[in-house]
Amino acid sequence: MVNSKGGRKRMKFENTEAWGFEHSLRGMRNPMNSHSKSDSYYDNNNYIIGENDFGLAQRLIKAGSEHRKFMRQIFVAVDITAPLYWWKEFDTYKVGTVANSTSTMHKLATTPITLDCFEIDDYNRNLSLADNPKDDDGLDNISTFEEDIIYVLENIRQKYLETKDKRYWKELIRWLPESWLQTRTITMSYENVRNMYFQRKNHKLTEWSKSFIEWVESLPYAKELITYEGE
Repeated sequence: MVNSKGGRKRMKFENTEAWGFEHSLRGMRNPMNSHSKSDSYYDNNNYIIGENDFGLAQRLIKAGSEHRKFMRQIFVAVDITAPLYWWKEFDTYKVGTVANSTSTMHKLATTPITLDCFEIDDYNRNLSLADNPKDDDGLDNISTFEEDIIYVLENIRQKYLETKDKRYWKELIRWLPESWLQTRTITMSYENVRNMYFQRKNHKLTEWSKSFIEWVESLPYAKELITYEGE
């Protein structure tokens, strides 16, 4: 698990793999049959994009999505672990993305519920308890907010395992916080990633504006293709 300061759990990106550069750039030159101008090559199994191919690719990128179809033929796959509230927003990007997720239906009841199951990267307990009533001594009259949630959920989970009563399982689903971390294996194109990058780079959620953006900028040729805006 990638940790932020203090070891708190945050979303993570693992097993990233990008491919399709050679065939996408070959197809990019089909309309004008300009393959003789291509200068990309392999160096020890690494595909190096040449200056001529970058020049054409970036002109097409600037011309708009209808001209940069080659971006739809470069693919990236990654395992993303993120909170449910982030996945709800990611799911608005349905066209051109494929996902397989860990199953809440099959695995939730078999997973001990602890703090590690939740996204708490920038969690501030003082904000959660700001309006709690106080005892006469001025102390909060409840235990920590997150401990209460975990206690209730784990108790329901244990009841389900003991009884196999599906009513307990439904209550577990009903009260599961959106900070619950879920892992999905995602495949999408560089065009998908580019759209997400520019639409989400200033988002209020740091999962988008920090974690996702940093991952995008680490991809092969991200600066030249995904984040390129022209000179």
